[in-house]
Amino acid sequence: MSISPPSAAARLPLPARPPRAAAPGHGPFEDSPDFVQSLARGLSVVRAFDREHPQLTLSEVAARVGLARAAARRCLLTLQHLGYVGARGRTFFLLPRVLELGYSYLSSLDLTDLAQRSMEELAQRVGLSCSMAVLDGHDIVYILRVPVRRVMSVALGVGARLPAFATSMGRVLLADLDEAALTQWLDGARLRALTPHTRTTPEALREELARVREQGYALVAQELELGLLSIAVPIRGAQRRAVAGLNVSLPYTGEARSIALRQALPALRQAQAAIERAIARSGWTPFVDARA
Repeated sequence: MSISPPSAAARLPLPARPPRAAAPGHGPFEDSPDFVQSLARGLSVVRAFDREHPQLTLSEVAARVGLARAAARRCLLTLQHLGYVGARGRTFFLLPRVLELGYSYLSSLDLTDLAQRSMEELAQRVGLSCSMAVLDGHDIVYILRVPVRRVMSVALGVGARLPAFATSMGRVLLADLDEAALTQWLDGARLRALTPHTRTTPEALREELARVREQGYALVAQELELGLLSIAVPIRGAQRRAVAGLNVSLPYTGEARSIALRQALPALRQAQAAIERAIARSGWTPFVDARA
């Protein structure tokens, strides 16, 4: 498979994520004696740092998570003492130790071990990078990636998050939701235009998800990023529920859709079957409902 990458002018970076929500909410559990407010605040401070904000001052951290300066300062100093945050002058930044938090999850997620070989074979067969992601709220989170060449203008790796509604892996997972769960998901979703081609209404997304559900795959052309096309299939576990999405991405050209359907989709389905057989043999089940 040989496709020329799109020109730099045709590729637009994803918009920066909006500021993080305030640390604790005001739901019933947040008002209960079991809610540990200091823990919620500390985690929100860690999440204040991201690709667009690798270094932050105390005031910036406080503003991004909605905390008073004094509370943000206590969280930062505690995290610094524990080795999760470093400081240089007036700025703070995350230290490598924070990776332990994510690695603990990934190391318990046997799915990545079960899928690794099949994904490597898939990437070699089609000559394109392939990824696996799970649904986490209104985002997908990458849990495994086999890169071949860079297609997107943003760097993606394990732990990267993208909006589920505009991604092929997100759509194969959303298509597996029942009507009540999908309605609840849409009620809290922020459907925004990432490109001029993005579907931004619940009606349009529902129609597309019905198509995905019927055909068994999702194809997204230039909705997440100009110059990008991706195609994904669901990975099903016990009770035939979708536990992850598997995709390949390629530059968008006049022939990209045809290539994706004629060459990438059969290879994806072959990898899908192999991974699902490995899941069945291992008896693996997700710790949580991957559709939530």
